[in-house]
Amino acid sequence: MLPPALKEWDTQCQALASGQTALIVRKGGIMETHDGFEVEHRRFLLYPTFLHQNGAELRPEFHPLVRPDPLPGTLTLPALAEVVAVWKIEELERARKLEPYQALTAAAIERRFAYRNRPWLHAMLLRVSPLTPPLQLAETPEMLGCLSWVPLEGMTLPELGASSKPEAELQALHAELTDLLR
Repeated sequence: MLPPALKEWDTQCQALASGQTALIVRKGGIMETHDGFEVEHRRFLLYPTFLHQNGAELRPEFHPLVRPDPLPGTLTLPALAEVVAVWKIEELERARKLEPYQALTAAAIERRFAYRNRPWLHAMLLRVSPLTPPLQLAETPEMLGCLSWVPLEGMTLPELGASSKPEAELQALHAELTDLLR
C-alpha cells in the first residue's frame, strides 16, 4: 500500500529527489502530541505542488528548477521520504541559520517562522529515495487545495532507487544540523 503524500513546492521536491537538499522547513503538516512533537507520518511520498510556489522565496541556485505544471490534472510522485530527524525551532536567529541547508531564502524562512503570529517552525531532515519510475496518478478533487497530507490508496509502492544522498553524507548533515541548532 502507498504511504500518504506530503505536499511541498515542486521545486523543493525536485531538489530533494535529486539530492541537492535533504532538509525542508515546515509550519504545517505536523502536529503536537502530549509527549511533544511528532511528525504525523515518518514515511511519505513527495507530492509536488505548484499552488503557492513562489520563485522569489527560493534561493537563486534553485530558480532553474521553477517550472509550470508539466501535466495539469496528473500527479507525478517522484520519491519516497523517510524522516531522519526533526527540530522544533523557536528562535528566529536559529531558524535563519537553516538557509544554506535547504531551498528557501532567509526571508521566506522568517515569514514561515512568524506565520499566524506563532513564532516557531520545524525543520525535517529527510532520506529521499526516488521512485523508479515516478508514480503517476490522476489528481482528484480530494487532493486539491491547501492541505498538507494526502492519503493515497489502491496502489502499491513502485521500486525505490538509491537514496538521493549517500548515507554517510546524510549522517554528517544530521550531526552538523544538530550542532547548529543547539
